[in-house]
This record gives sequence, C-alpha cells and structure tokens, in this order.
Amino acid sequence: QVQLVESGGGLVQTGGSLRLSCAASGSIFSITAMGWYRQAPGKQRELVAAITGGSTNYADSVKGRFTISRDNAKNTVYLQMNSLKPEDTAVYYCNSNLRQSRFGSSYDYWGQGTQVTVSS
Repeated sequence: QVQLVESGGGLVQTGGSLRLSCAASGSIFSITAMGWYRQAPGKQRELVAAITGGSTNYADSVKGRFTISRDNAKNTVYLQMNSLKPEDTAVYYCNSNLRQSRFGSSYDYWGQGTQVTVSS
C-alpha cells in the first residue's frame, strides 16, 4: 500500500507565498516522477509542475513564480509558490508515478488534496 500525504496549504494574501509538501510512504521500490496538480471549482484538474529525475516541467501560468523540488531520500516533493494570485486558488493534489517492485508496472498515486486560497 502506498500513501501520499500533503501539507502546507492555507489562506494567503495576493503576493504571498506558501510551500506545499508531499511525502510518499509504504511499499515503494522506485519513484519515476512526482508532481502537483490543481483543480479549481468548475474546472478540470490541471498539471502545475512535475519533476522527473533532474528535469522539471511547469504550467505556463506558474513559470517564474513556482518551484518544484524533490528529496529522493525522503520520497518527498515540494512546491514553493511565490507571488501568489487569486487565480491560483484551488485544491492542490500531489501525484507520484512509482513501482512497488523491481519488475512491477508503474502506477499513478494521488494525495487527498490540500486547499490553497489566495485572497485579493
């Protein structure tokens, strides 16, 4: 069994910062990628940022403001969010693509989500 536990969401004013954390635990052999998605009310879930090995990928809307990083020893991914805007308000979900055994298939796992609210 694999669990992804997020923390760090909350309420912040426009221009403020928040740091999200997501720790993966359980029966994990290897992690291929970790990332953050978000879903605002009435909208589809969208990719915010992802990290695979040493490569990172960002949505255009957050480039230059958000930074994703990963601590491989702790199976933890972070999202540093600066210069937050009201349009960043959403539930943020952690995602990890991992395998539980050496020859097993890779699957996506999701956290429970953490609310980020940016007030104007």
